[in-house]
Amino acid sequence: GIPAFEEALKQAGIEYQIFIYEGTMHAFNNDTGERYNKEAADLAWQRTTDFFRKTL
Repeated sequence: GIPAFEEALKQAGIEYQIFIYEGTMHAFNNDTGERYNKEAADLAWQRTTDFFRKTL
């Protein structure tokens, strides 16, 4: 789970950020599925593109 993943990242000295999108389920950004959550998907996409702009 997430705690074990975070611990492994810390032990490896890897810089990271984890975002939890409350009230969402797997595939919340798939706009063709029942689990689609537009607000969370828009925020996740913005965070993803911001990350790419800063790091690539």
